[in-house]
Amino acid sequence: MSEFADKVAVVTGGASGIGEAIVKELAAAGAKVVVADRDTAGLQRVVGEITSAGGMALPFELDVGKASANAAMVEFAVKSFGALHLAVNNAGIGGPSAPTGEYPLDGWQQVMDINLNGVFFGLRYEIPAILKSGGGSIVNMASILGSVGFANAVAYTATKHALLGMTKVAAMEYAAKGVRINAVGPGFIDTPLLSKNLTPETLKYVAGLHPIQRLGRAEEVSALTCFLLSDRASFITGSYHLVDGGYVSQ
Repeated sequence: MSEFADKVAVVTGGASGIGEAIVKELAAAGAKVVVADRDTAGLQRVVGEITSAGGMALPFELDVGKASANAAMVEFAVKSFGALHLAVNNAGIGGPSAPTGEYPLDGWQQVMDINLNGVFFGLRYEIPAILKSGGGSIVNMASILGSVGFANAVAYTATKHALLGMTKVAAMEYAAKGVRINAVGPGFIDTPLLSKNLTPETLKYVAGLHPIQRLGRAEEVSALTCFLLSDRASFITGSYHLVDGGYVSQ
């Protein structure tokens, strides 16, 4: 496959889960990918697997909640590969689980820094670089909780709702300039973010919340994300696309 030949991409949160699936699909389709994450061991593993398979990827250690780190990531991509055409703002955390009236303030701030500020900082530096490269596409990773609520997850839910508004505004601003910006809303996906924080019993319960009666797979989210990044989605911008096993249709 060569759908993304001559394209340069950055993917945050690329060392595991959904991000890992996306970087591997992009690289397999010809893109040069900067894999950004705070997990240095995961970065080395993912980049090693991509290069061993014949793809092109470089690791970048990223503290996504810092503006300067996002600026450096974009600069690294441009210096390493000569341009930037594609970006996926995927890094995120779940945060503490607690009712709103008891939610820890430090947990709130951490979720805001990573899930919301991190996406804004990504857009802030990715968009100018993509414009200089002649245009391209960005996908922001939202969630089903960008459109519905979930008890004991006020910070996460708030960031994902806000992310959709940010996506729409940026898409409107740059549509005529050749930059498309969309959001993807996964349901509960079988990734380390989920499996490390939930018991097997809870995972089974969560799977049953979806009409399709299972958790999603990272590759299913990647397929939609890479479609939106591609020229096949050339008339799609400013929109929010679910991959949720029917969760939100209930």
